[in-house]
Amino acid sequence: MAATDLLTHLRHVDLAVPDFGRERDFMINYWGLVPTTDDTGISFLAAQGSPEQYVVRLRKADEKRLDLIAFGTSSQTHVDTLAERLLAGGSTLITRPDALTTPGGGYGFRFFDIDGRTIEVSYGTATRRHRSIEERESIPVRLSHVVLNSADPDRTRDWYVQNLAFTLSDTLASPHFGSAMHFMRINPQHHSIAISKAPHTSIHHIAFEMRGIDEYMRGTGRLIQSGVTKLWGPGRHPVGDNTFSYFLDPHGNIMEYTTAMEELDEDTWHPSVHPIGPGAILDDWGTANPMDEFVREEMNNDRDKGVFIAPPV
Repeated sequence: MAATDLLTHLRHVDLAVPDFGRERDFMINYWGLVPTTDDTGISFLAAQGSPEQYVVRLRKADEKRLDLIAFGTSSQTHVDTLAERLLAGGSTLITRPDALTTPGGGYGFRFFDIDGRTIEVSYGTATRRHRSIEERESIPVRLSHVVLNSADPDRTRDWYVQNLAFTLSDTLASPHFGSAMHFMRINPQHHSIAISKAPHTSIHHIAFEMRGIDEYMRGTGRLIQSGVTKLWGPGRHPVGDNTFSYFLDPHGNIMEYTTAMEELDEDTWHPSVHPIGPGAILDDWGTANPMDEFVREEMNNDRDKGVFIAPPV
């Protein structure tokens, strides 16, 4: 099944955090998102250039966790098809396909992936009024991609291919420990998710698309000058060809500014294995700080407390 047959795009990533006010302030006043709907202990945050109702949802909780990752699809029939496929394959559905009560409505359902993350698939969500991001405006246009940590990235890759019709774009691998990261797509963008090898299930990073390289660099500089902790970058990845600047949010999650990701020709592209290890080039520009043990440890993040536990909302 082709990558474009079922899922169409990444919609939003939902996080639970203990210090809700500090995280919300970071996302709005530093990262550049805008609040669209707020309730007690929950906030829906949009990117000004995106038609999505929101790209991040924050929820106040006792423990930090990933609540869910949401993807869009192109028809109500595809929502039902995915639910039937998941049930037939033995996956656990948290909810059955039905009307959604989150901002924008729509039709969808939730389920656990093989590592226990909550995933939502939906169709028919109302779009929000958005605008074109102006030249030199250093705020996110939209959500770009999310990278997930897994103790068994090959198994996780296979599950996403078999159950959600993702297509493998490329792989980073080491001769010493095998697969290090799989880049997966559901549209011509090189990756909407990637699966990274780590000691446990967690978020590796969440990436936001900027208008262009100038806006990406201005955003990177703005955050550095504001005192936000820069983890790695600025640089440009050889695989995917996208720029990267990684920062730590107040709870130790990694947030990325990126732009200019490669668009693939679905008919001609073949995945490659790219070696990593001593001497491997992870930054084409050569401008990023070294990928050292501190950076690697931060990318492992904390073990996710939400594995196989559905979020309460």
